[in-house]
Amino acid sequence: MAGAKAGAETASGDSGRIVAALLAWYAQHRRDLPWRAPPGARADPYRVWLSEIMLQQTTVAAVIPYFHRFLDRWPDLGAFAAAPREEVLKEWAGLGYYARARNLHACAGALVARHGGEIPRQESQLRALPGIGPYTAAAIAAIAFDAQAVPVDGNIERVLARLFALQAPLPAAKREIAALARAFLPLSRPGDFAQGLMDLGAAVCTPKSPDCARCPLARHCRARELSIAGDLPRRAPRKARPTRRACAFWLECGGSVLLRQREDQGLLGAMMEVPTGAWVEDGGFADHPREAPLKAPWRRVEGLVRHTFTHFHLEIRLWRADLPPGARPGPPMRCRWVPVEELAGEALPSVMRKLAALAARSG
Repeated sequence: MAGAKAGAETASGDSGRIVAALLAWYAQHRRDLPWRAPPGARADPYRVWLSEIMLQQTTVAAVIPYFHRFLDRWPDLGAFAAAPREEVLKEWAGLGYYARARNLHACAGALVARHGGEIPRQESQLRALPGIGPYTAAAIAAIAFDAQAVPVDGNIERVLARLFALQAPLPAAKREIAALARAFLPLSRPGDFAQGLMDLGAAVCTPKSPDCARCPLARHCRARELSIAGDLPRRAPRKARPTRRACAFWLECGGSVLLRQREDQGLLGAMMEVPTGAWVEDGGFADHPREAPLKAPWRRVEGLVRHTFTHFHLEIRLWRADLPPGARPGPPMRCRWVPVEELAGEALPSVMRKLAALAARSG
């Protein structure tokens, strides 16, 4: 940790000038985001909490339309806490990482039960809530309440790694970067400081082509001085993603299709799906529909659906069967019949919508 100690000592010497330069830049160039309060106003904790959960591993551009839809339906915490979970999952469909939606709904219930429907200010209380880890707790505390907290996201990691020319690769360098962030934490406006670092990383100190000429911290940046800003932060080599394969079963009858709700736990938990068999890593496809939910005249559909998750690729072969009107069997456990024209309103994740599109082409 010698690098962290030296970096912290440098930070303490330059911190006042760096903080002042960053806050001045942020006042002029801050991003206009729907969850942010206007300059000089206090942020709405509900909006901050909602946005921070949505932004986990997701881009700002992808989140904004979902954020607006959630606010239109549930303008405050009380309204959201009273919403059925199924409706929350429907609105979340397509945003990915669906455990966030389940945790968001569970967190709203916990806020009502434990905190009287208010979002707490303390990091320790925030971290005890479903779906809120160390980063999210620090972000809510700093941005919503101007608490002395240090949220360190990917943008902040990149800015600080370059500012001090840290050579250790991520994720090993995370602890050192967090120590540097704490050394910079100003006594006033910690929320603006954190958001300023985030915006600087998003707009100027970008991953591939940092615009050092526009950076308010350029004169303090060790990586710019060494002409290595574009090479930092270094990252440890990633393991290759394995491929899993599965079969899915599109059963249509009288204009309705059979859908199944997945188990609450695990990937895509509680979401609706086109019934699928086991997702087998590095296995082949079954040559007959042995895992189908019902007996039917199954035929294999040409083509594959491919989808990539964080840790693996998925390939799905689709089987289809069409039953005559009036021959519709009762749905198996966790299944229900849904009119095809109503699929858009179902909580179908992206990979299942790809299957629905393939089925539509095959009909």
